[in-house]
Amino acid sequence: MAGRIRACARRDRAGRARADRHRCRTDAAQRHRPEGQVQGPAGQGAGEDRRDRRGARTQPEELEDRLAPDLGLDAQGTLRLDFGPRAFKVGFDETLKPYVREIAADGSDGARLPDLPKPKKTDDAALSQEAVERFKLLKKDARTIASQQLLRLEVAMCTRRRWTPEVFRTFLAGHPLVRHIVQRLVWGVYAVEDGGSHGGLLSACFRVAEDGSATTAEDDPFDIPEGAQVRIGVPHALEITPEDAAAFGQIFADYELLQPFPQIGRDTYTLTEAEQAGTKLSRWVKAKVPTGRVLGLVNKGWRRGQAQDAGCIWYFTKPLGADRVIELHLDPGIIVGMVDEYPEQELGEVQVGKPSAWGDMQNPEAIGRLDAISASELIRDMEGLRA
Repeated sequence: MAGRIRACARRDRAGRARADRHRCRTDAAQRHRPEGQVQGPAGQGAGEDRRDRRGARTQPEELEDRLAPDLGLDAQGTLRLDFGPRAFKVGFDETLKPYVREIAADGSDGARLPDLPKPKKTDDAALSQEAVERFKLLKKDARTIASQQLLRLEVAMCTRRRWTPEVFRTFLAGHPLVRHIVQRLVWGVYAVEDGGSHGGLLSACFRVAEDGSATTAEDDPFDIPEGAQVRIGVPHALEITPEDAAAFGQIFADYELLQPFPQIGRDTYTLTEAEQAGTKLSRWVKAKVPTGRVLGLVNKGWRRGQAQDAGCIWYFTKPLGADRVIELHLDPGIIVGMVDEYPEQELGEVQVGKPSAWGDMQNPEAIGRLDAISASELIRDMEGLRA
């Protein structure tokens, strides 16, 4: 009983401290926000009023579409490395693993090699050394980009992030590296009202072939529609019909393509009627999970909560657009800079509500307000913690 009283007192102190910090930070942000800067969506803080090269205003999420570097690759997704007397062409397979082909004297491609050959005495020493270093950096950068883009696209699927057809063609399907990931996913055409970048009604599914063309589930040519209200996105398993899922699955099997993350065969879940009616989701309360696994939630779109007394984080949040956030409570919490202090966390209740100015939850709402995809992904994330 004494331990429970101490725990409650600690949470009360943390709650009061959190509220005080929010008021102070909000007041300070309002006083010191530079002119021309706008408040971003709740949970993201203030974001600059950015403009692209043409001077057009861009939203932060639109700017992110332009941040995947091309690593100096040409339009075919290849790079020439020069040894002097010899030259090699580097390309990437569907998993973004680089491969090498020697360029013949007539300019044709030679046999595919598993790695860049070692320089010979007849090669130019300076050029070959530069090429070897360039290849090492290329492999490292490609691994980094692959992990970032896989996470980005999976989160986009779960949050229903959409792109205009132009952005999709330029920065996804036409990107020299990202296009390899794009070709292993099912894509959807959505009708979005008011030019929104989230949600929308799915009207058709397609995939992107190796030559950049779009095809249907029957592998027939597909013309991606244009228009101010058209958006392209990664449909969730709950949006794809069983017939389309089976057809696309067969196409991927025929072309020996593995999806970069579960999409067609993704596990899906539903809330019970009792859970939908309540404001707290308690099916995982008291479950003990490794702290490292909790920290891994950031790879699924979650964010660490604000550090409270003694630098301890007692909650994680998951933004659902700009107007709702999921909050998961932890005990004993994770100490910033000392994450190994408590190797296990006891899961607490999960709640959904409006986000405060700093991203945590306020004003709990009925769990049933979650849409089917958000509810399924929440349960999937929590079940993953206990796996």
